Amino acid sequence: MNDEIQVDEKLIEAFHLMFDHFPEGVQLAHKSKRIVALNAACKSLGRDVGMICAKHGPAEAHKGCLAHKTVKNHAASWVKGAQEGPGGQTPVVFWLPIDGYPDFFIHFGVGYMKDYALPPELDEEK
Repeated sequence: MNDEIQVDEKLIEAFHLMFDHFPEGVQLAHKSKRIVALNAACKSLGRDVGMICAKHGPAEAHKGCLAHKTVKNHAASWVKGAQEGPGGQTPVVFWLPIDGYPDFFIHFGVGYMKDYALPPELDEEK
């Protein structure tokens, strides 16, 4: 299988403009689940450009992955509580299609890396 994926540089640039400062890990992936861009928060989780996201971490963490559904239907998908965050909080995990780029999707969780029930002044990373 050819691992070379052609990605429009405008798509990579737009991804970074929107998500580089997002406090949760966000990745831009190809329908093959190969990561083509990620933000710093996602990199801190051990993911990197070029890797297949579904092979990162334990296999059970990827049960319920909705990437294929998102790409096939070109509609947002989400699930609550796919895997607990590091602090034990329950995230909501999203897969978003990208208009004009049917072979790509954005994947992230809200409440995975941060506990939004805590007041911002207790955020350790500030």
